[in-house]
Amino acid sequence: MANQTSLGAGISKQAVLDAQKAWGDGIVAISAVHAAGGDFEARAKQHIETLYAYDIADVMFKPTLASQNQFRGTFDAALSYFIGREGTEDNGFAIMGWTDIRWENTGIYLKGDMALTMGNYFLTGADGNVTKVEYSFSYILDDNNNLRIVLHHSSMPYSPA
Repeated sequence: MANQTSLGAGISKQAVLDAQKAWGDGIVAISAVHAAGGDFEARAKQHIETLYAYDIADVMFKPTLASQNQFRGTFDAALSYFIGREGTEDNGFAIMGWTDIRWENTGIYLKGDMALTMGNYFLTGADGNVTKVEYSFSYILDDNNNLRIVLHHSSMPYSPA
């Protein structure tokens, strides 16, 4: 069970769990739309607009599969990572055929209109293989009381040489 610390009113643990589910469901939906030949770019834009705070705050985004352009501080850079862009290292993380995402939180820290989370998420591919990713996410409340991501750091687990 994840640890939880709460210092004051504002964001609830359930709101964080709901935001994580929405993020995972969004990645799976982008993959599904791509597989069906639909407008996956529009779905990815909706995902970013809804779940990330690029329109209201600075966003610190260090994606899992990025090494040359490690940090994605703009909407367009995040979109490139999620759907791919020719001439870049971006192959389209969100169009890789993910069918499920499961979260295991190590901790959730809540304080007013900010929440910090850390743990692992597990991506299931179309072939049934599961990929483990380590993450830290931070959320703020927007003016409509929706959680929006302001920090997203994810990486593959350390593997000794």
